[in-house]
Amino acid sequence: MIRVLLADDQSLVRAGFRALLDAQADIEVVGEAADGEEAVRAVREAAPDVVLMDIRMPLLDGLAATRRITGDPALQDVRVVVLTTFELDEYVFEAIRSGASGFLVKDTEPEELLRAVRAVVAGDALLSPGVTRRLIAEFAARSKQPSGADALAPLTEREREVMALVGIGLSNEEIARRLVVSPLTAKTHVSRTMVKLGARDRAQLVVLAYESGLVRPGWLG
Repeated sequence: MIRVLLADDQSLVRAGFRALLDAQADIEVVGEAADGEEAVRAVREAAPDVVLMDIRMPLLDGLAATRRITGDPALQDVRVVVLTTFELDEYVFEAIRSGASGFLVKDTEPEELLRAVRAVVAGDALLSPGVTRRLIAEFAARSKQPSGADALAPLTEREREVMALVGIGLSNEEIARRLVVSPLTAKTHVSRTMVKLGARDRAQLVVLAYESGLVRPGWLG
């Protein structure tokens, strides 16, 4: 059973998400929060698998709440998916940097929401590769200056290659086709890269790819 917590200051939005999620045999909503402070407390109490986190909330915004949750070692298994009204919200890239596993637009189709919840639990962060590419194209240029390649020293050449492909938004299947290997092999390379770099998930791996200078804005091929 996938345990989900809803954090949104609009009760109608929470009610809609709850009705959809609770109707699934493999998902249950274990808590709700109307502001960021309440969200952090609720996550610590309920220990959900996934938090659907609105960005704009009173007392503590979703960005700050996400940092508190992902920065707490006791909550390292919790995945945060940021909710935004606009697909290219100015805070989304910073949310990913803060530890969020991905983002969703609030008017997304129900099937996509369900797929997203299941995907982040499986470790397939950042959700749709197409959305990933648009996110990167819009916000990568705003990220801080590359920190240099030293951070990538633990990686093999193949792992760097795979990380770069993750960084431009390719899925495991697309990486497999690009490198002419099996999807399982591609997934294994991605997993080993995350372990070596201490990345929480695929989303953080994308951020690291940019911050290290391995991938630069505009490299979307």
